[in-house]
Amino acid sequence: MTAATDLDKVAADLFIWQAYDRAAKSDLFSSAIVTRNGIFVIDPIPLRKAPFAQLHQHGVIAGVVITNANHLRASGQFAEQLSVPIFAHRAAFPDTMAGQFSQLADGDKICDELHVVGIDGAAPGEIALHFASGDGTLVMGDALINFQPYGFTFLPGKYCSNEEEMRRSLRKLLTCKTERMLFAHGLPILSKASDRLRQLLDGDL
Repeated sequence: MTAATDLDKVAADLFIWQAYDRAAKSDLFSSAIVTRNGIFVIDPIPLRKAPFAQLHQHGVIAGVVITNANHLRASGQFAEQLSVPIFAHRAAFPDTMAGQFSQLADGDKICDELHVVGIDGAAPGEIALHFASGDGTLVMGDALINFQPYGFTFLPGKYCSNEEEMRRSLRKLLTCKTERMLFAHGLPILSKASDRLRQLLDGDL
């Protein structure tokens, strides 16, 4: 997997990085959230030494979060290198359990600022993360995407375990105050993300 060469700061406590993956034939995105409990990296792809050092300037990395079974990516390398736990739904590891694994479920908190929302019907072990700081940020796995030619929309049905269930489950996100939305596949939405999400979900009724 190609290592990202740049770290982009999208808010005071939010960072993303991306690289093209030949196997997936698309750009993969990773994110990092700076909390009072440390930095949590989400669905990490490799990051070159200089941007990694840049991220580390903002605090100690406290853990790795995986949003579904398809996003193991470089999580094992990050966790081993930094001696930190991997947070994920149990279904994200259907075959082999990761070392230093911390299991997540809908409604859990990783820390006071970082809440877990389970999304049924998407990829196995699908979760979203809500970060309350700064008017709120949602970090998505696969259930919502934002890249061309699709734009901001749902995960295509052929990749869902139950497309209708996923779309119903996504409505839980409307209870989260959300200014921004970050994606594992696509560019971030940096303002009025709640409005965009409600428009998408209401259009699906």
